[in-house]
Amino acid sequence: MARIYLSPPHMSPEERRLLLDAFDSNWIAPLGPHVDAFESEMASRLGVGHAAALSSGTAALHLAMRMLDVGPEDEVFTSTFTFAATANAICYQGARPVFIDSEHETWNMDPLLLEEALEDAARRGRMPKAVVVVDLYGQCANYDLIEPLCERFGVPLVEDAAEALGSTWQGRAAGSFGQMGILSFNGNKIITTSGGGMMVSREDGWIERARFLATQAREPAAHYQHEEVGYNYRLSNLLAAVGRGQLSVLDSRVAARRENFRDYAQRLGALPGVSMMPLDPRGESNCWLTCMTIDPEAFGCDREALRLRLAKEDIESRPLWKPMHMQPLFKDARMVGGAVSEGLFERGLCLPSGSALLPEERERVAQLIIDAPSESR
Repeated sequence: MARIYLSPPHMSPEERRLLLDAFDSNWIAPLGPHVDAFESEMASRLGVGHAAALSSGTAALHLAMRMLDVGPEDEVFTSTFTFAATANAICYQGARPVFIDSEHETWNMDPLLLEEALEDAARRGRMPKAVVVVDLYGQCANYDLIEPLCERFGVPLVEDAAEALGSTWQGRAAGSFGQMGILSFNGNKIITTSGGGMMVSREDGWIERARFLATQAREPAAHYQHEEVGYNYRLSNLLAAVGRGQLSVLDSRVAARRENFRDYAQRLGALPGVSMMPLDPRGESNCWLTCMTIDPEAFGCDREALRLRLAKEDIESRPLWKPMHMQPLFKDARMVGGAVSEGLFERGLCLPSGSALLPEERERVAQLIIDAPSESR
């Protein structure tokens, strides 16, 4: 029986056609017409106006920190419940991440704790250089509260929407909040270019600056002229062609992942001790990954026993993100709250959620979960 992966790539004939078009045109090196078109199509899709295609979402996060003049000894407030790339980009600039715990309603950054942290920073006369908010597992954070908070305290907001392309909050597209939005096209994301990312913004100046820094900060001269440090962060024309094909089928990919969530919730949501990830009705999640939490006493086995049972059947599942403040790398970082994300990590599991997942594969996964308590006795 074939292995069931957590979130594998899902290709269509259009990606192949566009990739061959890029190959046949001999636009192999970074930049080219497919890069330009991918940026334009993504900006139009999100309603932001401007986009820069980059080598990864991490590169986009790093450029955002660089452009906001984040530097040594600065602090940046960010979500603790996320992948390491969010915090690593802050560290690239020599700055210190300050981690903010999650709220129960969306599992994203708690706006009340963010307000508490900003008020404390104002009293100390040491404001953060930026706030980086992560949209977790496809669900947007509560920007009704977070955007006004950042505006009130005069702190730039960066939206890490790496997991949330195709999602909305109050009708606005994920990636369109704050000064800059960050997208990822890593191999496991809702759409992929194998590796790649993008920075998007309503302000052309941010994107022009990002493009400049991402092409080694080369000055406009016939020779190679450099007056500041730059990076080799631009996306290749070949990968952008794949991205254009993927973007053209984004709606169907989102619909398939939402169907995964609905089906799992119907099969598993009423089990004792099982809670599906809450979906806030103010937004529409792309359901990048279907996630649930397990109360081991009520369910009959714990998260790790269930994960190992699925692995034995060649089914990939994964614990929820281990909070950054629990990582050895950030053991000395300042933390605001912590109990919510710690509990989610202890009890949470991500289920196979690929957009090509077959109904019979979903049923198999669900039945193994249903049977797990009796099998563990």
